[in-house]
Amino acid sequence: MTTPVVSIAYHSGYGHTAVLAEAVRAGAVEAGAEVHLIKVDEITDEQWAALDASDAIVFGSPTYMGTATGAFHVFAEASSKRWFGQDWKDKLAAGFTNSGSKSGDKLHTLQFFQILAAQHGMNWVNLGLHPGWNSSAGSEHDLNRLGVFAGAAAQTNVDEGPEAVHKADVATAEHLGRRVAETARVFLQGRAAAA
Repeated sequence: MTTPVVSIAYHSGYGHTAVLAEAVRAGAVEAGAEVHLIKVDEITDEQWAALDASDAIVFGSPTYMGTATGAFHVFAEASSKRWFGQDWKDKLAAGFTNSGSKSGDKLHTLQFFQILAAQHGMNWVNLGLHPGWNSSAGSEHDLNRLGVFAGAAAQTNVDEGPEAVHKADVATAEHLGRRVAETARVFLQGRAAAA
């Protein structure tokens, strides 16, 4: 059976989003994927090649001023070289983000990732979870405690470091990593069966 290759292309300003990237990685590895962590503000030619060879790319960034960071936007613009050749067409894509506020306009960052993926002709993998913490029986410890469907969303207080990333948000990011890896395996098996 072919091992899916998942790359996580992310930027982390203060370390909180790096915690989520590690969680996505752990979930994907648990589901049997080969995983590459790529810091987009330090990306090398070899890492661009790893993205090109991946079955799935998971985008990650904090939400600053209602969108992904400037460093992530630089990476997104640089990916236009891949767009011209449709090098990422039919790969899977997903995303995750963190902000200080419960909403913090995180959805806009995830939608930016979705549009970036769509421009590349990629197929978006959503979170695939019901919202948590939305009833009297719910808890802040529920998966998807912020009730976001497009990807994994996290909230960390602005006066706390990366060690304070909420455990439920870490677990939600792990879920996303597993889901992406499992979906990539299904896509690979489908392509093999159709060949």
